[in-house]
Amino acid sequence: MDNWKVIVGKGMAPGLLASLASTAVLALFSKKEAGSPFAGANAISHWLWGDRAFEQDRPTLKYTLVGYGIHHASSHFWGSIFEQLAGRVLGKKSPAATVAASAAATAVACVVDYKLTPKRFQPGFEQRVSRSSLAWVYVAFGVGLAAGAWLNHRHDDGADLS
Repeated sequence: MDNWKVIVGKGMAPGLLASLASTAVLALFSKKEAGSPFAGANAISHWLWGDRAFEQDRPTLKYTLVGYGIHHASSHFWGSIFEQLAGRVLGKKSPAATVAASAAATAVACVVDYKLTPKRFQPGFEQRVSRSSLAWVYVAFGVGLAAGAWLNHRHDDGADLS
């Protein structure tokens, strides 16, 4: 197992791209369903600000920046775990294997987010978008993980799979 600096470094690309992709899709559905592209990201800040965050529609440092920061940190966490646990598969440069691994990691993240995590620390954007939109947010998250894994492993020759 790699040391924590390597693990965090490997998680940067998948975490960043998962964060950006899922936030973009969340903004799209937040605009459509809640009337504001910032509503979903603002809702995430309920970790710190409580239920008032679910009512916020304007972009603010307090709600939007904090909400995105929490989401980005969570995405990096999942990207790091994804790279650490699926690195052998990702190093083979198989698109099908990468997509399957990112789909599995995304499914685990969703289950952890909504079944194992106390309500206070669940994402919160489910308060502002429908379940079907929430599914698209997670699909975008998985696409971001896969894209980040491709960036990390695009020069791998598949020989060193440790």
